[in-house]
Amino acid sequence: MSEKYVAYVGSYTHDSSRGITILDVDNEAGRMAYREEVIVNNSSYLTISHSGRYLYSIVDEGVSSFKILPDGGLEYMNTSSIKGMRGCHLSMTKADDYIFVSGYHDGKLTVLHVNPDGTVGCITDEVYHKGMGSVAERNFRPHINCSVLTPDEDLLCVCDIGMDQVKLYEFNKTTGKLKLSDIIRCQLESAPREITFSPDGKFAYIVCELKNYIDVYKYTPENKTRFEFVQNIFTVRKGHKENTAAAAIQVSKNGDYVFCSNAGDNSVTIYSADKETGLLSLKNSLPISGDYPKDINLFPDEKHLVSVNNESGTLTFFTIHYEKGLLVMNGNPIKIDTPNCIVLHKLV
Repeated sequence: MSEKYVAYVGSYTHDSSRGITILDVDNEAGRMAYREEVIVNNSSYLTISHSGRYLYSIVDEGVSSFKILPDGGLEYMNTSSIKGMRGCHLSMTKADDYIFVSGYHDGKLTVLHVNPDGTVGCITDEVYHKGMGSVAERNFRPHINCSVLTPDEDLLCVCDIGMDQVKLYEFNKTTGKLKLSDIIRCQLESAPREITFSPDGKFAYIVCELKNYIDVYKYTPENKTRFEFVQNIFTVRKGHKENTAAAAIQVSKNGDYVFCSNAGDNSVTIYSADKETGLLSLKNSLPISGDYPKDINLFPDEKHLVSVNNESGTLTFFTIHYEKGLLVMNGNPIKIDTPNCIVLHKLV
């Protein structure tokens, strides 16, 4: 019996798309089909607990929690305020006992306790980034876009697009408190948007939105500096750097490949990764047949890819030919107004 999956797409709220769209996933065909919608106010980001039991969504009111039912449906549990403007990114501890909310609009990082029943609890810490950014017309103040724990969960890596920095906070798992430990200072006007790690935890990939490149760092917990710069590589083809912004990053489960989407250029770039050195090698950069690929995700078998196209209001699907570095269009798009992100869930 083949494994079954569902996908959840968070979108801004309209008459036609009203929050969270649930899709049935055909893993072998590399396609998805509409099932139903769950109404929430402007679901700008989603994450699933490591246990696979709960889904969390950013909403205008804060963070909402849902129980994932056996068929993949969602049962609303509660909403907790973050006492700030609507967030743009969520991540969790491996134990599912804390959730981190990144605030783009107000430059605020919020830590919320998660109760044993999966509901979102109280705020345990909140930090406002302060200072002046480097790009007056775009990033004149702090904008926190992503917060992710290191694989050993010692540090919380917080990408600030406005400050051109990734701030590193020590995280106390007992109290839920943060303490600034160090700062990765990215290139001026580069706008570090998102950070992710290789599956073995040895390398970090930082996507820089405005400079259209990925910074690669070796991560060694035993070293004092921890992060050692390895490589800088562009996310778009030569001659395509104008009016383009790097967006989402995805690493294959075996760590052999890295994918990055690019707005403006409206493409996905494929790299092969050297698991010994962390170095990325460009294989190809191809169009995604949509506008502003704000998020991308691999299907569970990793033979297919879905692009979440915010401005064209579509999901587009592709078959991946790794050796040739090709993405081949796979069927018609699915319409969802201003989709922001997608997460996949395996049904038990």
